[in-house]
Amino acid sequence: MTPTKWVRIWNERLPDVPLTLVPVPPAEAGEVLRDGGADAGIVRLPVDRTVLSAIPLYTETTVVVIPKDHLVAAADEVATEDLADEIVLHPLDDVLGWEQLPGRPAIERPATTADAIELVAAGVGVLVVPQSLARLHHRKDLTYRTVTDAPQSSVVLSWPEEETTDLVEDFIGIVRGRTVNSSRGRSQAQAQDKAQPKSKRSDAGGARRKPAAGKTGAGKTAAGKSPRRGAGGPKGAPKGAKRGKPRRRS
Repeated sequence: MTPTKWVRIWNERLPDVPLTLVPVPPAEAGEVLRDGGADAGIVRLPVDRTVLSAIPLYTETTVVVIPKDHLVAAADEVATEDLADEIVLHPLDDVLGWEQLPGRPAIERPATTADAIELVAAGVGVLVVPQSLARLHHRKDLTYRTVTDAPQSSVVLSWPEEETTDLVEDFIGIVRGRTVNSSRGRSQAQAQDKAQPKSKRSDAGGARRKPAAGKTGAGKTAAGKSPRRGAGGPKGAPKGAKRGKPRRRS
């Protein structure tokens, strides 16, 4: 794969921390991570989950690489049974993990996918690989078509579980598309938390502070005295009486 976008975002967010890409053969990726040759890697499943952590990224489409004038090139997609009469090359660095390879086997297995591509170009056979490898080894005289029922390859971001550093956390955030605020490393988040003042706890039970004397408060007048009930009624009137004209007696 080409992690150009992730590298660009890394350089924008962490310009003082260089990010170095280390290309390795698929079969050696797990060993490079375990031995500390890389902090994290874009690798294919399976990985050793007793040592390595992994988060899924995507599952690749599987294609058959063929000469442009091959009969299969006339179709948009094919099934493995359509390759029954073809010599299907099986390189030693195959990443699909076939239980049963379709077609007819070659006399010898090519050492690498690149070698197998050369044999396809020479008309020796066809090659079934993940689409990214077909693109990686693109040639003008070759093309590829989707194979609908072939095994697929899943790609993950993996790193040594015991080496989950703040920078690894930052890279995971970038790969997962998090924003700059949500993809902070743990040390950055902790530093910002310490810089923010903590709110004080309120009085037990949520009790409110009483107003100072001479100030208006609930149930108090400005003078600090309780208002008289029935205030505003005629003098000497009973409490709660209403004002109005006296009723005429019959």
